[in-house]
Amino acid sequence: MQVTISTRHGHLSDASRQKIEAKVSRLTRIFDRLTSIIITIDLEHEEQPAVDLQVASEHKHDFVATDRSTNLMGSIDTVVHRMESQLRKYKDKIQHRHRGTGEHISATSVPVEESEKENTE
Repeated sequence: MQVTISTRHGHLSDASRQKIEAKVSRLTRIFDRLTSIIITIDLEHEEQPAVDLQVASEHKHDFVATDRSTNLMGSIDTVVHRMESQLRKYKDKIQHRHRGTGEHISATSVPVEESEKENTE
């Protein structure tokens, strides 16, 4: 999996990049079929940086989460949390589709207790 961190209108320190990469790499624990993660941080308005997170996975279009707040690391946390929610929802949807509900009751089936009552009468 490839993690790309890009910045517009400014620069991030190496320490900040490492922290961001560590936070984003948690996403693979939720859904292991991720192919790439792209984080774009727009520092044009330094008082409110914008963070965009795009995640590509196998057999699915990109997932996208964005946030803008006064704290850069707070925005990163918010975006990662939103992405975790999207990935969990998608993973549950896939698992539910492949497993099925498992509840197949035919219209002619009768509980055992009722069939025994009919035989005794």
